[in-house]
Amino acid sequence: MSRRRSVHLAIGLALVLLVVGAVLMSYVWLPFAPDDTSGGRLTAPGGDHLLGTDKLGRDLFTQLLIGGRIALGTALGAVAVGGVLGVGAGLLAGFATRWRDDVAAVTLDILIAFPTLLLAMLIVAGAGASLGTAILAIGLAMAAIVARLTRVLVKQVLTRDYITAARIAGISWPRIVLGHVLPNIGPVVLVNLALQAGLAVLAEASLSYLGLGTPPANASWGRMLFEAQATVLTAPVAALAPGLALVVLVVGVNLSADGLRDLTDPTRRRSR
Repeated sequence: MSRRRSVHLAIGLALVLLVVGAVLMSYVWLPFAPDDTSGGRLTAPGGDHLLGTDKLGRDLFTQLLIGGRIALGTALGAVAVGGVLGVGAGLLAGFATRWRDDVAAVTLDILIAFPTLLLAMLIVAGAGASLGTAILAIGLAMAAIVARLTRVLVKQVLTRDYITAARIAGISWPRIVLGHVLPNIGPVVLVNLALQAGLAVLAEASLSYLGLGTPPANASWGRMLFEAQATVLTAPVAALAPGLALVVLVVGVNLSADGLRDLTDPTRRRSR
């Protein structure tokens, strides 16, 4: 089973690196300008247009690469926001007194009861649709999940004998957090953030599909799917390309996170 998990990790990383490599390439080379509509409407794949063109005459491969930038940027930005806020809130809850910890636990449970996409939609609807707002909204929704996990892990670590020994030795709480708590909870939190990155990509695509993500001038994969649904029978590539890109990235992230979880959790490695 360990070999199987290693294969999953290798496949996941390969899929993620494929998308990352394509996005990095787009900063150096693009087949056409993103706003170039000289290709003709709904041109079939081939020739200068590898995947054809959309209903406005824009090159689909170019749009796909631009959408990859948005997808990766959203994943990284949302994970940064959710990680910083979630870990910070979780640490505070983990060290809080009994009644404050109970209040924090109930608050986090209430926030988590709202689906990530629904909470993000509410925030975006109130603040206005933009890529930055979408990243912030998804990150805030993610923070509650990360905070609850961090709180539970911190509570477990604080019961360990080495924490008691550190306190008896007179080590301050900030040094204990940096030297003992964070290193012990870090691997589990990082794996969870990796899983949240895949959900962030899907959430951004969903927001863009609903018109609550990036503005129409940006080629989000979700917006590409929305624009292609009217011509899916006559030009299926316009819908298949962004859909396949989403699948590749999300599956790659999930497989990578699953493999990392096995590498960082010795109990799971032994059980396999």
